[in-house]
Amino acid sequence: MDHSHSRRSLPSHAWLGIAVLLIAQLLYFLHSRFIEIWLTPIMWTGYILACDGLVYIIRGRSWLTARRREFPLLAILSVGVWLIFEAYNLHLRNWVYQGLPTSPWLRDFGYFWAFATIMPGVFETADLVEAILERKTRSQAARSRPGSAGPEWAWFLTGAALVSIPLALPEGIASSLFGAVWLGFAFLLDPIQRRLGYSGFRQDLQDGRIQRVVALLLGGLLCGLLWETWNYQAFVAQGGHWIYTIPAALRVFGWHFGQMPLFGLLGFPPFALELEAFYVILREFLGGDRIWRPHRNPHQPPEFS
Repeated sequence: MDHSHSRRSLPSHAWLGIAVLLIAQLLYFLHSRFIEIWLTPIMWTGYILACDGLVYIIRGRSWLTARRREFPLLAILSVGVWLIFEAYNLHLRNWVYQGLPTSPWLRDFGYFWAFATIMPGVFETADLVEAILERKTRSQAARSRPGSAGPEWAWFLTGAALVSIPLALPEGIASSLFGAVWLGFAFLLDPIQRRLGYSGFRQDLQDGRIQRVVALLLGGLLCGLLWETWNYQAFVAQGGHWIYTIPAALRVFGWHFGQMPLFGLLGFPPFALELEAFYVILREFLGGDRIWRPHRNPHQPPEFS
């Protein structure tokens, strides 16, 4: 058995991340107003740094040790992709932000900072889950091989319908169809991802790359729990937070995790699949492996770490 991971030291940026998490929580309980307002992006920044270090310990490589040059692209695309969901929310009105800085430029900076942590947070968590799964099974994912995962046109049209119909309906009805948007992009983008020569989640399942798909799904769910935990802390302190305006009919038995109705947690796993597809597609249009990973096999999807 390979014990090389036990000889690796936790990178300095991971120690910084752990310090950020601990100090931020301490100051939160001491009622620091700065921390209460900025809790979510601060905690996610610390978490990303710490999680990246854990991935490095297990795998020997991570975003911030092997892909530093690409990491800014990940953060910027994270902002751009989340703005798509914010645009949907203008019509669906499923959440609103409260407790934000009154200064417009400070508020916009806060939005940018928070949105820039979304993709890195999900991908780092998926990396960690996949690294743990790899260590337990001691097996590598199978390579992609030719084959059909079903009619791509049907998946694409289904996805197009799911992301389009809510926008065509009146606001009162559309607000109940947020699930269609959170699922729709997974259907819509997977065929595009495969057309570009990369493996999507359907091809992964067909070819036996279960770990990668499971890592994304679990990573999305774990991130959802963290988002709602830190958001609830900010809500209690009346700092920067969001509240959900989901119709009462969808609030199953009134159960919540933090501010999120329990039913809504089901949206986080497919959200992770969508983020991967968005990133692979946008990265390809911005130069792909020719710029970001020049020594990588172009027919394989970008690794998270």
